[in-house]
Amino acid sequence: MESSQPRRFTGVFPIAPTPFTQVGDIDLEGQRRVLDCMIDQGVDGICILANYSEQFLLSDEERNTLLDLCLSHVNGRVPVIVTCSHFSTRIAVERARVAASNGAAMLMLMPPYHGATLRADENGILEFFASVADSVSIPIMVQDAPLSGVNLSVPFLVKLARKVPAVRYFKIEVHEATKKLRKLVEIGGSAIEGPFDGEESITLMADLDAHATGTMPSALLPDLIKPVLEHYRAGRRQDAAAIYARILPLINFENRQCGLRATKTVMAAGGVIKSDMVRHPLEKLHPATREQLLELAGELNPVAIRWGS
Repeated sequence: MESSQPRRFTGVFPIAPTPFTQVGDIDLEGQRRVLDCMIDQGVDGICILANYSEQFLLSDEERNTLLDLCLSHVNGRVPVIVTCSHFSTRIAVERARVAASNGAAMLMLMPPYHGATLRADENGILEFFASVADSVSIPIMVQDAPLSGVNLSVPFLVKLARKVPAVRYFKIEVHEATKKLRKLVEIGGSAIEGPFDGEESITLMADLDAHATGTMPSALLPDLIKPVLEHYRAGRRQDAAAIYARILPLINFENRQCGLRATKTVMAAGGVIKSDMVRHPLEKLHPATREQLLELAGELNPVAIRWGS
C-alpha cells in the first residue's frame, strides 16, 4: 500500500548494491544479506535500484524481481527509496506506480535524458515530474547528478518544487554541491523539505553547513558517517568534524579510485556477499587498488567488513 502519513526523511540513506554471482546472475540471497547488513549499520533508510546499484546493467525483469525482494524483505524496518529514472515519462510513471503500490516510501528520479545529447527542456522536465507525481501519493526526490548531463538551475528546481509539491527532496551531487545546496535552501525556503547530498558524502561537512539534512552515500561505511550527522544536529560541530576527518581518507579513496565497486569489495571481504562481481563492461578492481581499499577499511572497521564473520 502507498504511504499516506506525512513524514520528513532525514539522515543517512545509502544506496544498496546489487550482488552478482561469479557468472553474473543476481544473487538473491546475497541481496537479502546486503539489506540486513545495511539495517544493522543503523541506516535511516535505504535507496534501491540506483546508479550505485548498477541499475543500468539490469533487465526490466531483474529490476522487478529486485523491487519485490527488497521491499518485502525490508518489510518496513526502514523506509525505502526506489529509483525510477527513465527517459520515457510513460515508463517512469509505470515504475513509480509499481514502486508506490509495493511500499516505497519515496521515489528518486533523474531528469529525463538519453545518451550524450538527448535531453528534455525545462518545460518537458517539469511535465515529466508532474506526471510522476500525479500517479502516486508519496514524495519525490530529484537526483541532480552529472551523469544526466542536464543543467538544473536553482531557480528551476525551486519552480519545480513549488509547482509540483510532491517534489520536495533533492539529492545534489554536482560540482560545487555546497554552493547549490545553500542557494536552494535560501531561495526555496519551506518548499525544499529535504536537501540531501550524495557522491559518497565526500563534501558532507561543507554540505551540512549549507543546511543539508541528509546524505546518500554508498553502503560501505554509513555506520561511521551517521555519527557525523548526529553530532552536527546536536550542535557539536567540532566533534562531527573530527569524526569526519578520520573517515574521509576512505571516503575519498572510494570516490576517486573505486566507485561502486568499493562497497562490493568490502562486503565480500566481510562475508556479507559471496562475490564482488560487477557486470561487463565494468571491471573488478585492480588487485593493488583492492588491497589499498581493504587496508583503509580495516583500519576503520566498519560494519560491512565484519558483518558476516
